[in-house]
Amino acid sequence: MSNYFIPIQNTENQLIIPETFNYPFNYHPHPIAQFAAEKLKLRILELKLNEHDFDEEVGKMFGVLVVTNDKNELGYLAAFSGKLGGGNHFKGFVPPVFDTLDENGFYRIGEDKISAINKEILELESSEYVSKLNLEIENHKILMENQLNDLKKEMALAKQNRKGQRQNSPTDEALLNKLNKESAIWHYRYKDTNKNLRAILDSLNELLQPHLDKVNQLKELRKSMSNELQNQLFAQYAFLDYNGQNHTLRDIFLKYDIQVPPSGAGECAAPKLLQFAYQNKMKPIALAEFWWGKSPSSEIRKHGEYYPACRGKCEPILGHMIQGLAVDPNPMLARKTAEIPFDIMYEDDEILVINKPPNFLSVPGKKIQDSVYTRVKALYPYATGPLIVHRLDMSTSGLLVIAKTKYVHQNLQSQFTKRKVSKRYIAILEGVLQTSEGTIDLPLRVDLENRPHQLVCYEHGKHAITHWKVIEVKDKKTRIHFFPVTGRTHQLRVHAAHHLGLNMAIEGDDLYGHRAERLMLHAEYIQFWHPVKEKLIDVVAPAPF
Repeated sequence: MSNYFIPIQNTENQLIIPETFNYPFNYHPHPIAQFAAEKLKLRILELKLNEHDFDEEVGKMFGVLVVTNDKNELGYLAAFSGKLGGGNHFKGFVPPVFDTLDENGFYRIGEDKISAINKEILELESSEYVSKLNLEIENHKILMENQLNDLKKEMALAKQNRKGQRQNSPTDEALLNKLNKESAIWHYRYKDTNKNLRAILDSLNELLQPHLDKVNQLKELRKSMSNELQNQLFAQYAFLDYNGQNHTLRDIFLKYDIQVPPSGAGECAAPKLLQFAYQNKMKPIALAEFWWGKSPSSEIRKHGEYYPACRGKCEPILGHMIQGLAVDPNPMLARKTAEIPFDIMYEDDEILVINKPPNFLSVPGKKIQDSVYTRVKALYPYATGPLIVHRLDMSTSGLLVIAKTKYVHQNLQSQFTKRKVSKRYIAILEGVLQTSEGTIDLPLRVDLENRPHQLVCYEHGKHAITHWKVIEVKDKKTRIHFFPVTGRTHQLRVHAAHHLGLNMAIEGDDLYGHRAERLMLHAEYIQFWHPVKEKLIDVVAPAPF
């Protein structure tokens, strides 16, 4: 254990120990956790870990957990997510909850057996005999199609000829009987030709079938072995909570109605750290995770920056592991929205435009009901429209258009869909841009393993375009206008923070940058066509920052 517990010398009690553990999914690292993380960053430099083979030649998430041991000594543990240098073990970092790379373990043995089956399947499918048979079958199918098509053309010409003869001699019984016999002969000729060609194809398929049966049997065996191996693996991944309760990975995710835990669940730094602490009678004090190395192509991860635990893989696990531990409240739920008012910037009988405050939902969430929708619904109980025409992120303030009638709602939504609505946002970036204006074109999609984060994805992402123009640079920050052409979720936030965009997060962005009192992003101007008054409506709400 001494190889993992790194003492912290708290000289003259300069480091304040927090009374509660930080909420792992939305936090700014406590100073004592930052102190430990900076120590680990120095160790990483000394160990030259940046020269190790990180997965896919990008960086990696590291984590520190400040703890007190059974002697009440203060220290910290370190961990990395996934594997490092192709392995699960590295000096000074806590071990994995379960070592899938143990050569003598059931998982590697099971993987080797499945690999052997894959090899056998590949050999069968690519054997010279099977390849030759498949080629013969494909060639015969082409031959069948060509011969039968040619025969159909001959039959059509003969039928047309018989039709002409019947029209010319409608009362000639002998001729009509002859033509009927010819029709029957053509019918049986086609039927016999099709039957003979089909018989040849069936004989070729009969030769191939034993090999297909063997491949299918092997695939069923592979599926069965994979499921069994996966179930064994889920049973081995068992996690403690602060009270010593032990739950398997499958049981933890079933509480979230997830039948099969996502790949890599339990391999992140935070679960490794808490599990090791509990197993060794250590008390968790504070957690911090940071990215080290090259940014990935899709996510927003910057070298040395701190990030919360992911939702998809870690939320169920950590939700279990912090049970019994005194934890900070979820800051999103701790916000008191009831006292937040909003201003009406424009109103008539059909349309309402409000100035939404920051940290306030456009529509009700799973855990927070107070929202623009619920407020407006209460104010206008007889409104016939669905009300909300478009949305703003909870963190974003600014202009939000609301329709009081169904007709106006449909018309306005059509204007948004057809990109006929002009919008302008104002933001403050965490740094100085070297260029004055430009366009960002990065397709976006939701991060399925870490909602509500968005990813840049050229394969499955939706088209997203943002024009931008710098207003001023002051105090080493950039005030900027954004003109979104499309309206994807978190579009401006991702386009600003991603290294292929402006590579500079919006100030106060708790998802893609650094948490602060508020996100410095405001929808200050909107222009749309009023479908009843038949004129352009311009509304301005100056930024409060």
